[in-house]
Amino acid sequence: MHPRIEDYALIGDEQTAALVGTDGSVDWLCLPRFDSAACFARLLGDDDNGHWRLAPKGADRCTRRAYRPDTLVLDTEWETAEGAVRVTDLMPQRDRSPDLVRVVEGLRGEVTMHSALRLRFDYGSVVPWVRRTDGHRVAVAGPDSAWLRSEPEVHSWGENFGTHAEFTVAAGQKVAFVLTWHPSHEPRPALVDPYEALEHSVADWRAWAARCRYDGPYRDAVVRSLITLKALTYKPTGGIVAAATTSLPEEPGGVRNWDYRYCWLRDSTLTLAALLAAGYVDEAEAWRDWLLRAVAGNPADLQIMYGLAGERRLPEYELPWLAGFDGSRPVRIGNDAVNQLQLDVYGEVMDTLSLAREAGMSAVPQVWELQRALLDFLRDAWRQPDEGLWEVRGRRRQFVHSKVMVWVAADRAVRTMEDHPELEGDLDGWRALRDEIHREVCEQGYDPERNTFTQYYGSRELDAALLFIPRVGFLPPDDPRVVGTIDAVARELTRDGLVQRYSTADDDEAEDAVDGLPGAEGTFLVCSFWLADALHMSGRTKEARELFERLVGLANDVGLLSEEYDPVAGRQLGNFPQAFSHIGLVHTALALSGDGDADNGPDADNGDEAG
Repeated sequence: MHPRIEDYALIGDEQTAALVGTDGSVDWLCLPRFDSAACFARLLGDDDNGHWRLAPKGADRCTRRAYRPDTLVLDTEWETAEGAVRVTDLMPQRDRSPDLVRVVEGLRGEVTMHSALRLRFDYGSVVPWVRRTDGHRVAVAGPDSAWLRSEPEVHSWGENFGTHAEFTVAAGQKVAFVLTWHPSHEPRPALVDPYEALEHSVADWRAWAARCRYDGPYRDAVVRSLITLKALTYKPTGGIVAAATTSLPEEPGGVRNWDYRYCWLRDSTLTLAALLAAGYVDEAEAWRDWLLRAVAGNPADLQIMYGLAGERRLPEYELPWLAGFDGSRPVRIGNDAVNQLQLDVYGEVMDTLSLAREAGMSAVPQVWELQRALLDFLRDAWRQPDEGLWEVRGRRRQFVHSKVMVWVAADRAVRTMEDHPELEGDLDGWRALRDEIHREVCEQGYDPERNTFTQYYGSRELDAALLFIPRVGFLPPDDPRVVGTIDAVARELTRDGLVQRYSTADDDEAEDAVDGLPGAEGTFLVCSFWLADALHMSGRTKEARELFERLVGLANDVGLLSEEYDPVAGRQLGNFPQAFSHIGLVHTALALSGDGDADNGPDADNGDEAG
């Protein structure tokens, strides 16, 4: 049986990440960055596409596993007839080269362990040369090399283009393995003491987690989500990737498989708000600064996503040699959605920068100049149809959420000038723009017959993004049109109480399908958190809390959430772990606990939850 997405746990060093399965196999690892080619790609293929399994000989799934409290250090344990053993996995903070550390510890009796390492560079397509040198196994292919050693040294041998080792550990004994990547043209990287690395990693993560100022009833879930968000941060630049993976399917066996190892502007406001509300100002400033560098330039060229350092070119292509997760093809690298027009990102950037200013973050002189330039562009551009928040691959439309977020851009500019009259700008013109957009959306994006806003002008379809209407202050939560929209989304876009982005049920037959893709998808976890937020804002806190607690319960055994969930099959879907899902969890937990006011920014006087 193919592993399920929830069978995996994440480890990382804030520059890349690995996925470790319940069978003790590292099945995904891109080196040296999140968006680099994978050297372990079994996640999207088979054993020969690269993996590293370390487990008791003949054993299958582990008996139990857990992160050490408030860390990203993973303990996996097996109970066997001969005894018990633990494997501890981590990626310590790197000085220069990335290291994967695996420590085996005997707990009871004597257990024979087997290590099977198959390095396959370039997404499982390149078999390296392997040699012995200075107590290491060294694998080299093109620009990549990886060095493997153990302490104490254990006997290893080559077999079927892999490196194997077998050894016995008794209670109290330890054997540590270190796999280190570096460019093949450089000399051997500095050695890392695996036991010191473990000790320091535990201490560092716990010190970071202790900074969380939330101490409510959902603290464990909130801290786990914040640690996950931290693990998905590319430390050199402050950029935060949407997920650690590519092409994990939204529908098993389907084609909705995308590369999420990049940084989306759509996440910016909620990310900043969650970090600030939880007390992580340094991380919030790093994210804000990444955003400013990434969007610098002509406002007409603003992209919806960028690379880890702000790269703009993310060409999409397919890897035909990989069979895909659970047979889901194609496997895609890069993301053509980078070329789409999504007008909502202008509102999200304006909202983020306004929130940063109101939160008292360190001033950056060019921020207001950038905001003015964005508004100048939107004066005419806001009327264009676009691909919308969900990056549809059908034709462009007049999406209501996009228009609402352009309203947000104008609204935040107006509020900023009202609060800071020393700033220069076209206050009257921006007020007029804000009013014009508001009037048009209420006239063309609202269905009075059904008392709900719609997905796009003239449509009868719904969209979960409509739940942002009260959240961003476009209308108050108790407005009858808002209440009707919340009810309509809850009634028409839910499956077993969880929210879909929009309807895809008839897309196979529709000539003009909204997203231009065949098949269906699971319910979107972050959309379900948005529904909980909307229910709470509208005074239905009991319903909100019940939905939130159900969503927390959908996390896997180590507290991680993917992008989507299939309530029928009871399994996670989509890329994993998903930053947006965990941001949603943090925000809703803070709101339900009364700690959400800190992130309101310019909308605090309206009682909005996310500014």
